[in-house]
Amino acid sequence: MITGKKIFLRAIEPTDVDLMYRWENDLTIWPVSGTLTPFSRTTVEQFVNMAHQDIYTNKQLRLAIDKFMGDENPPVTVGFIDLFDFEPAHMRAGVGILIGDKESRRQGLAAEALELMTMYAFKILHLHQLYCHIHVDNEASIRLFSAGGYACTGELTDWTLNNGSWTNVYFMQRINPE
Repeated sequence: MITGKKIFLRAIEPTDVDLMYRWENDLTIWPVSGTLTPFSRTTVEQFVNMAHQDIYTNKQLRLAIDKFMGDENPPVTVGFIDLFDFEPAHMRAGVGILIGDKESRRQGLAAEALELMTMYAFKILHLHQLYCHIHVDNEASIRLFSAGGYACTGELTDWTLNNGSWTNVYFMQRINPE
């Protein structure tokens, strides 16, 4: 586990299948996640069953974001954070985050999860950089990554097509200072 103040990041478990299945099939997040077709339960189960393989094998790492609920209550899973397109030769990976539990948004949980994952990527995996693509109209994600030390280093024109309209995306990076 990678522990913060309000949350901790943990390996995904078979018990996460139901949440992952629901959130991956939420049409409201498809435009920002690049999803085009629904995920079957079998596909999600297979993904979870392969999650024990390391990032060097899968080129991806997904961790659950669990929120501490106090001493008397068990933690609650509020989202997932991913490293993807891992390229060890170039010491970089993409990063993506979802706070799927809508009631847990705007509480600083995504910012804490992003910082924990960034520090893991830099200190444990020894990556040189992390990057993300964010739609230019996704103000919340732009604020999140900017506050997390990610700089906008470019804009990709007409990068995604959604409902017949092209959308530009910002390319944001955070370089390991060490």
